[in-house]
Amino acid sequence: MASLASLKSAIFDREERKQQYQAHIRGLNAYDRHKKFLNDYVGFYGKQQYTQEKLPVKTDQDTLREGYRFIRTEEDDMNPSWEQKLVKRYYDKLFKEYCIADMSQYKSGKIGLRWRTEKEVISGKGQFVCGNKHCNEKDGLSSYEVNFSYFEAGENKQALVKLVTCERCAEKLLYKKRKEKEELIKREREDLKKKRERSESDDDIDPANSRRQERRKGKKASISGNDHKKFDDENFDEFLEGMFP
Repeated sequence: MASLASLKSAIFDREERKQQYQAHIRGLNAYDRHKKFLNDYVGFYGKQQYTQEKLPVKTDQDTLREGYRFIRTEEDDMNPSWEQKLVKRYYDKLFKEYCIADMSQYKSGKIGLRWRTEKEVISGKGQFVCGNKHCNEKDGLSSYEVNFSYFEAGENKQALVKLVTCERCAEKLLYKKRKEKEELIKREREDLKKKRERSESDDDIDPANSRRQERRKGKKASISGNDHKKFDDENFDEFLEGMFP
């Protein structure tokens, strides 16, 4: 028979474990408690280990990335979902007078534009500092109206926006358009050169042109013949003077 001291020790240990378990449970949120209860149930009564199903977690950043629009419409604002309300709150905090540009892929004609944040407005970025994301030039700035063509929500869209850049970044902004113009001029010159070469080739094989060239040669030959005759007459006179002194 167990002694009174051993019974008290067993009861004390059981109560302590119970309190620790309850304290652990209270420290969990509803979802974590649900997972623990399932694990405990399967551990005590089940034969197979419970496999936790990992559900996709959608963050606020994911919501903004999916629902953000460069220019919102009235239909976007009328959407009552909490996702659109979150996106609209973020959109309303942006300053939509000047843009910030990402010119890292300017040679391929891909330039990204976005609106300025409050921090950028306070620092003057995009208005008193070059609007290129990776440029901090403050001198020689110029303002440009850019026809921004972009693909968003499965549609091709366009918007006329303002962008302030320095001279060096302005070259990047206009790089593709300048290259396209240079290529067009180069092709036009090549086409003109080919047309001239074809025209000269056609003149070389023109029968009328050949006859004109033959007449010119005949004229030259006749002139040469007269000169030869004149030369012979002068020699003949000298010959006669030698025979009759």
